[in-house]
Amino acid sequence: MHDILFDHDHGEESLGRLEDNPLWIADHITLKSVGIDIGSAGTQVTFSELKLRRMGEDLTSRYVVVGREPLYYSPVSLTPYLDEERIDEGAVGELIADAYRASGLGPQDVDTGVVLLTGEAIRRRNARAIGDVLAAQGGEFVCTAAGHNMEAQLAAYGSGAALASYERGDRILNIDIGGGTTKLAVVDNGNVLDTAAFHVGGRLLVVDGEGRIVRLDPAGKALAAHAGFQWDLGDSVQPGELERLAEWMSDAVVAAVTVRPLPAAVEGLFLTPVLRDLEGICGVMFSGGVGEYVYGREERDFGDLGKLLGRAIHRELHRGGFLWPLLPAGECIRATVIGAASYSLQVSGNTVHVSAAEMLPRKNLQVLHPACDLGGEIDPDRLAAAIRDHFGRFDLAEGEKEVALAFRWRGQPSYGRVRAFVEGVVRGLPETIRHGRPLFLVLDGDVAQTVGALLREEVGVTGEILVIDGIALQDFDFIDIGRMLEPSKTVPVTVKSLVFR
Repeated sequence: MHDILFDHDHGEESLGRLEDNPLWIADHITLKSVGIDIGSAGTQVTFSELKLRRMGEDLTSRYVVVGREPLYYSPVSLTPYLDEERIDEGAVGELIADAYRASGLGPQDVDTGVVLLTGEAIRRRNARAIGDVLAAQGGEFVCTAAGHNMEAQLAAYGSGAALASYERGDRILNIDIGGGTTKLAVVDNGNVLDTAAFHVGGRLLVVDGEGRIVRLDPAGKALAAHAGFQWDLGDSVQPGELERLAEWMSDAVVAAVTVRPLPAAVEGLFLTPVLRDLEGICGVMFSGGVGEYVYGREERDFGDLGKLLGRAIHRELHRGGFLWPLLPAGECIRATVIGAASYSLQVSGNTVHVSAAEMLPRKNLQVLHPACDLGGEIDPDRLAAAIRDHFGRFDLAEGEKEVALAFRWRGQPSYGRVRAFVEGVVRGLPETIRHGRPLFLVLDGDVAQTVGALLREEVGVTGEILVIDGIALQDFDFIDIGRMLEPSKTVPVTVKSLVFR
């Protein structure tokens, strides 16, 4: 990438090292970032160095990520539990501390990061509290619980499936098999079109060296029953029986993505709606801990079903059961943690609408960017449906959590178009509006005051309203919104993004 400031060769004598030049320093930022993934089966930490550059040629003060270098990847440790339901937060804290020591970095050296709670961990009663504690101890982190659909998206981007789809111009199916669940994502030209998840995972059952079951998740017990085994905690099993169970699970994965209508037993495993459209897929990529065995990159046996399931899927691939060719491996077990939070700063336009100064500041608002075209005629019902669908994609119940809805405004800001937009937003947020909860809208077009006025004066929204324009956001962003700056009447917005390849 060529910087316009150095469009000519000035030579060593006149310019010296770029890193020592004040102009270069002003336009380039280096940050250290950490990603922490606490899942039902594994806990891991990654440290990265992010390089950001100011987009000077666009006459903007915004910095974008132009490079990401890994600094340290911790070993993947089994997530420790105090009992069948509760994660051992003290032991998890020690794993994180060990990773910091091994990396040679301290919390004071890390500029930004993200704590991800994934898989079955988000069902544990103290999982969210663990994330909050780690974020508070480790610095200014984004902390989020990734539900099944969101984790499927994270895996598709983190594994490299989205990048491969973009580079190949193809539609790819990413299958992420973790400790408790399997996440599916259909990716087309770099964009995730559809996601789903079901209860097949490599650590739903664990045996000791003598073949006794020492951990049996309820989903593992149900899977065993499907394969013909009525097992309880403490029962002894034979290796051949575990292989039969792994074969049944492998058949279930194949059926989940190739058979329609689904067999009743497989349909009952789904935690989300099934994938809607499997047409046009050109290849399949695997990620997650079981993906390591599918690609033959791991040989160790951890006493669970991961190795047996991975090998069974590998055999099924060679028999052609998945219908599509296997694509080269990307990230497997680190797919969901490979995204790290980076900072950029944008300043709003001066037509911001704030109904009450007490709304600000706000920290770590999750951004949702519904897929809708605001360039032509705006259909309020279609916009409302896009908003509702997008909440589902991120496993969020509309009205329960404060989020910022981001939109790309295109076309003229005529009264009819803005009014249709406002009506679509209100119809898409029925619970937020009904309970008078704060409404946060972010647009890149210069329409904030008009949108805010229509929401309050014509549509009758009673809750607090913040509408910001001049800001471009996307999914997987989290934002801090500062207090209004005087006398410009602008608002500073710090954007924290998950960074993928």
